[in-house]
Amino acid sequence: MRQRVLSRIAGAALAALMLCAQAQDAVRPEVGKPLQAAQELIKAGKYKEALAKVRDADAISGKTAGENYLIERMRIAAASGAGDVETAAKSFEAISARVSGADKLRMLESLAGAYYRAHDYSKAMQWGQRYFKEGGTSPAIRTLLIQSQYLGGDFAGAARELTTEIQQAEKAGNAPAEDRLKLLVNATLKMNDTNGYVWALERLVTYYPKKEYWVDLLSRLQRKPNFSDRLALDTYRLSLATGSISAANDYMEMAQLALQAGLPGEARQVVDKGFAAGALGVGNEAERHKRLRDLVAKRVDEDQKAQVEALAQAQQAKDGTALVNLGMNLVFNGDKARGLQLMQQGIAKDKLKRGEDAKLHLGIAQLIVGDNSRAQATFRSVGGSDGTADLARLWGLFARRKA
Repeated sequence: MRQRVLSRIAGAALAALMLCAQAQDAVRPEVGKPLQAAQELIKAGKYKEALAKVRDADAISGKTAGENYLIERMRIAAASGAGDVETAAKSFEAISARVSGADKLRMLESLAGAYYRAHDYSKAMQWGQRYFKEGGTSPAIRTLLIQSQYLGGDFAGAARELTTEIQQAEKAGNAPAEDRLKLLVNATLKMNDTNGYVWALERLVTYYPKKEYWVDLLSRLQRKPNFSDRLALDTYRLSLATGSISAANDYMEMAQLALQAGLPGEARQVVDKGFAAGALGVGNEAERHKRLRDLVAKRVDEDQKAQVEALAQAQQAKDGTALVNLGMNLVFNGDKARGLQLMQQGIAKDKLKRGEDAKLHLGIAQLIVGDNSRAQATFRSVGGSDGTADLARLWGLFARRKA
């Protein structure tokens, strides 16, 4: 990124500084001659020699205010090219009151870039901030400022700038740049700002849903002190949906959790995906994988035979939990419309053991059916302080991206 920033800044800004002839102040020949020579040397890239000519002009006695102004302008251009940033900055301060508009912005842009090239990030920050206070709008200088803050150790400042930029992009309906989001992730990590880190990660998975981002986000979610083990299956479901599962043990554990939850249809899908991905059925554990597949097939057969009786019992129960579970099982078995109807009936009983879990599962079922808009609305309605609401928010991000 650093080279990209410099390439945008250096050419135009330094060229503008060399246009001293634009000024209309009268210049005596003894001053004008070395200044003209300095300008030619600058054009040839001979900045140190140009600085020497500027000093020759400065040595002339009795200079007018106009002559001093042109000398300092030329010194800025020569010093910037020679890497003598301090000299360029002093010359700018000497004439800044007389410089206005786009001309001043170009000088500030050049000074910020020069300090950045010199790895003096503190001063690059100062001049970058001054540039924006004077009304500058260059995206390249914004990048330079943020990079200077980050490289200079001002992670909080970089995070503030990045957050503002990301929010502005979202407000305009645009996707924030991936490199900006990643830099914000790194800045918040440096500050041990967990909330800021997760905020940036959530936007990464929203706009750039790569496997590594989802793995990191879900891993952090499960490490939260209040995150309930009860939500392990729901977390696995999101991992599977986002392509974040690849290990055989994860497929095995998810299938077993689905069986324990009374969802053999889901267990079958998980096992089938594990075999299709080449994670199951190979290696030293191949026979164990096949035994699980056989067990899942047996449970699916038993479940289908018991569906009529299970439905009757669920409908008679005062608690709607059985209807919700039965409906979700039907969704996984392919009977999606009927399954959703049963889940909604169960939730409508309003006597659920875990009402927030039921809403979370309804949202997942709606997403499986392909009703993304309703799924997102359902996920937004999920509460709870044991991780349910956090997980629902991530499911909502996935649903939004899928839509």
